[in-house]
Amino acid sequence: MTVTTVSTVTHTTFTLERTYAADPARVFAAWADPAAKARWFGTGGTHALDFRAGGREVARGRTPGGEDLAFSSTYHDIVSDRRLVYSSTLTIGGTLATISTTTVELTAEDQGTRLTLTEQAAFLDGREEPKWREQGTGDWLDRLAEEVEEAEEAEEAEEAEV
Repeated sequence: MTVTTVSTVTHTTFTLERTYAADPARVFAAWADPAAKARWFGTGGTHALDFRAGGREVARGRTPGGEDLAFSSTYHDIVSDRRLVYSSTLTIGGTLATISTTTVELTAEDQGTRLTLTEQAAFLDGREEPKWREQGTGDWLDRLAEEVEEAEEAEEAEEAEV
């Protein structure tokens, strides 16, 4: 009996941009605070964040098909209110699906922040498709906007009470 294993790697790079109606410090804080990050990034499972250079982030959940899903990142470079660089792996059902490097840049713009996220990834053996990753990343950047807006509204309400 001969077993043939097909091994493929698909490489991709994509860049997403968003503009948030808050200063870079607030957008950065939503990324750095474990509770805030779990709200907008979470998979509906567990989330842990050690936000420092050399620190790790792990989000675990399930795919729509019921397989275990784990997204693990290591932060390599953090410049407060300006930049993040991290590498990540995604495993599905215990099998490595992707390896990526992501850079997030925050730039003050008018009355807000422009976020530019660039991801370079290797997608292994068809376990995940580049278009799925780009869509999912865009979705959580949209949820980040909601998190930032809610934090801004809460601060304004506190200031109005004082």
